[in-house]
Amino acid sequence: MERVLFVCTGNTCRSPMAAAFLTSKQIPGVEVKSAGVFALGGDALSPNARQVLEENKLPLEHQSTQLSEEEITWATLILTMTASHKNAVISHFPQAKDKVFTLREFAGEMGPYDIADPYGGSVEMYRESFGEIRQAIEKSLAKWEK
Repeated sequence: MERVLFVCTGNTCRSPMAAAFLTSKQIPGVEVKSAGVFALGGDALSPNARQVLEENKLPLEHQSTQLSEEEITWATLILTMTASHKNAVISHFPQAKDKVFTLREFAGEMGPYDIADPYGGSVEMYRESFGEIRQAIEKSLAKWEK
């Protein structure tokens, strides 16, 4: 069983979009969650993220989750949206260092490894971020489809 945890800042944009996209692939033996290093907990998905997911036929019921020991222990793989998220995870949860990668790093892309943060931006910015996420996940699918 592979348990994938996507991590971003507030868990209202990038990591939920990544979780929705990977979940939609319905890969046997893969469970997916998301969390945020600075999430307040209980916040709704941002309206523009919701619009982009709906445009891609990926409906999602979501409330933000603060990254905690519980999620770190649950996950067998932690994929962050930026190098700074990766560093924050390792700094707060050093026991997780061997299972933390940026999404683009895991996908085998060459740097820069950051997925652009659309927070507070236009719906077009959210579409661009989702495109980056989708591309990196699609490059990674073979690692999960065994």
